[in-house]
Amino acid sequence: MKQDLRITPDEGLPSDAAARDATDRAFHAMLGGLTGGLSPMGLATAWFDWAAHMAGSPAKQAELQERAVANMAGAGLSTLRCALRPDTPCAEMAADRRFREPEWQRFPYNVYAQSFLLVEDWWNAATQGIEGVAPRHEDMVNFAARQVLDTVAPSNWPLTNPVVVDRTIEERGANLLRGARAWAADVAAQAQDLPPDADGYIVGETMAITPGEVVYRNRLIELIRYRPTTATVRAEPVLIVPAWIMKYYILDLSEHNSLVRYLRDQGFEVWMISWKNPGAEDADLSMEDYVRLGVLDALDAIGRVVPGQKVHATGYCLGGTLLSIAAAGMARDGDDRLASLTLLAAQVDFTEAGEITLFIDDSQVAFLEDIMAQQGYLRSDQMAGAFRMLRSNDLIWSHSIRAYLLGETSRMSDLMAWNADATRMPARMHSDYLREMFLENHLALGQFRIGGRPVSLDDIALPIFAVGTERDHVAPWRSVWKISRFTDGPVTFLLTSGGHNAGIVSEPGHPRRHYRVGPVAGNSMLAETWRDAHAPVEGSWWPEWIGWLDERSGPGREAVQDIGADLGPAPGTYVFG
Repeated sequence: MKQDLRITPDEGLPSDAAARDATDRAFHAMLGGLTGGLSPMGLATAWFDWAAHMAGSPAKQAELQERAVANMAGAGLSTLRCALRPDTPCAEMAADRRFREPEWQRFPYNVYAQSFLLVEDWWNAATQGIEGVAPRHEDMVNFAARQVLDTVAPSNWPLTNPVVVDRTIEERGANLLRGARAWAADVAAQAQDLPPDADGYIVGETMAITPGEVVYRNRLIELIRYRPTTATVRAEPVLIVPAWIMKYYILDLSEHNSLVRYLRDQGFEVWMISWKNPGAEDADLSMEDYVRLGVLDALDAIGRVVPGQKVHATGYCLGGTLLSIAAAGMARDGDDRLASLTLLAAQVDFTEAGEITLFIDDSQVAFLEDIMAQQGYLRSDQMAGAFRMLRSNDLIWSHSIRAYLLGETSRMSDLMAWNADATRMPARMHSDYLREMFLENHLALGQFRIGGRPVSLDDIALPIFAVGTERDHVAPWRSVWKISRFTDGPVTFLLTSGGHNAGIVSEPGHPRRHYRVGPVAGNSMLAETWRDAHAPVEGSWWPEWIGWLDERSGPGREAVQDIGADLGPAPGTYVFG
């Protein structure tokens, strides 16, 4: 049963039941502080499913015994070969990013690496292919095994990592001293809940500096209108709906890579929603509130400035999901204020939402709801733990090696500074999102309700421009692709290089960028078929999108600098929350 976080724990319950409920919530909240917000009960259930079926699979056990013997023999031969022929490169190691440096080809480090890879291979086989195990539980156990093995990888220990050993000898231990200081500083900053050093990247000074004004404000959003730089602008304004899990200015980073600035300089009137960073007082905000106070209120405000003009609506990540809900509700109600829909790395069907689904089941959601009931919101660090573990080699271990063992200080970038600018999620809204999207997939099924009635994506007849990124671990491109299966309007799909953030922030002139683009022919077309039919184009995808918007824009109108509704300069006040 869906948990309504607007109800206090003891409302409607006998006093002893309320006390038990409050005790359980408090215990889960305390436990969540130790597990990074992850439910240990969910993992235990998966482990029991795997262990019970493994115990009842003698053929699988025999297969694993044979593999263990073969791997031990392989490790022995590898040791002998590496000792006798130390200059012979090992292809298996070169294929793994952790062991690519030439130092790993030396004995005995090559033996350490190859032995570890053989152990990793055995555990990968042991946690997969067992008949009867629920597929999701199998994935969870396999993932957990990889996380445990990562902690003992030879690359992560100073005495078994030749790069660290050589650096320590060369610097006489100064690298370890610098690393110890960096570790102590990071621990102290985390304990005091201090933001990391932005290294000169400051909101309003070096980031989010495109000139504009806040023209509307409510309890949830500030609406920013950016000042035009062209004599005329396209008839239709562009409204950008960013995700509320992040600060909006990822789309207005620095001068050279600001999507807002690029749109403005191409002659579009750009409006941006800046979400409030919610506190405990916002615990009752729902997904419907985000539609109403966010998208619909922003459209109302734009309509008062440019009455009668339709709007090119653009949504990024969760903002795209929210915009899809709003567009479906507007279509249901006969509201035709939208001219087009652009969805950037946004999902509407969550059946293939990537590895993050490993952490989202009834146990996990109930666990998070108990944490949020204590706080009124979900803290950023309680969300970030799962995302970091999905890419632990890149986001945890490689960083730890560079910073704490090699003593290297990585220079901050604008994207890194933005990523460190954490946000929170209000309790009820996040519960709505996890249950109705991930667990029950109500939006794709036409069962998500706005105004007490369900909305259907089939009602959307707008032209749609959908962007997926090749290495997206948050919104996999094949999941983003699925918008073509649910709407009646013509869909143009674009697949760009990069990941969830860097693939979108891909300005002209950015090196090593490419994309594929083209219409989707029918909702039965497979994503891979579409990809194989479209050759990659070198460069940024931004000009392609501008051309698409141009084709769907009316005659230009005179640009207006001052609209007489100034609540303060951009980037506003909510972005600092």
